[in-house]
Amino acid sequence: MRVAVLGSGAIGACVGAALHRGGTEVHLIARGAHLEAIRSNGVKVLSPRGDFEARTPATDDPAEIGPVDYVFLGLKANSYASADPLIEPLLHDRTVVVAAQNGIPWWYFHGLKGPYEGRRIETVDPDGSVTQVLSLEPAVGCVVYCSTELEGPGVVRHLEGTRFSIGEPVGGRSERCETFSAAMVAGGLKCPVEADIRTDIRIKLLGNAAFNPISALARATMVEIATHQGTRAMVRLMMEESLEIAAAVGCHPDISVDKRINGAERVGGHKTSMLQDLEKDKPLELDVILAAVVELADLTGTTAPTLRAVHAVADLLATKVGVTPATTAARSPATAGS
Repeated sequence: MRVAVLGSGAIGACVGAALHRGGTEVHLIARGAHLEAIRSNGVKVLSPRGDFEARTPATDDPAEIGPVDYVFLGLKANSYASADPLIEPLLHDRTVVVAAQNGIPWWYFHGLKGPYEGRRIETVDPDGSVTQVLSLEPAVGCVVYCSTELEGPGVVRHLEGTRFSIGEPVGGRSERCETFSAAMVAGGLKCPVEADIRTDIRIKLLGNAAFNPISALARATMVEIATHQGTRAMVRLMMEESLEIAAAVGCHPDISVDKRINGAERVGGHKTSMLQDLEKDKPLELDVILAAVVELADLTGTTAPTLRAVHAVADLLATKVGVTPATTAARSPATAGS
């Protein structure tokens, strides 16, 4: 089995190293000092579960790799539409794309029975630009419950979590998901195959849609948001509204808001990915994490006043940052984290 990791930032490099450790043929796609460090010394993963190294092939040119069986997509979702030159050389007619993205995926209504089946979410897939690059049939969903950061070129600090839930957009369990899961498990990761991956998406999004924008607006960590009376109340409202929207499109996650907030509080002084992107002058993943939720509220006639208000302010912040996804994708598409 050949796997290419496109987007070998902290998450991608960690997954690639783990797959290599489990015996999979892995090729990493990276750039700059990170690429040179991987070429010279491999990937070093520093983890409370035990440090390890993996000497995997690495390149900045996917054409050197050619078609593979699986592409693990670690790019930020806001760079998908511009990533065709990186993705196309890796594909053949049976290549599976495991998309480890935050928020609502471009395939969300693909194969989902009901009134919205086949509908495109404009904030996620504007004018079908993402679907043109990433067609629907090869896509497998992946929800990441793993926290990592790049400590330096070629060095990944694994903070917590090893779970990567995967599943078919059309539901059920498939051979291609089972095969990838087995490779991940062989490398020391958890990779359950979910019959309904949208439930996992919604459970993670419940936290991301609230904590990510608030963290960027307030420059606050998870524990600071969860222990401040005002922001904790705001998170609660946003989560309740998110659950209402999820139910309106047929998804009913079995999780309490209190449990979700308390879990975020236990994470402690962790900065969300959106706050980290803001501090690094990168574009914010606002479209898939919050704008898409508001679009689904519009679609279903859900009021969602708190989500709408926070989105309006966060959108203004994203505008003022002044960095567009296109410019960042052109600068470093292969090293963006998930």
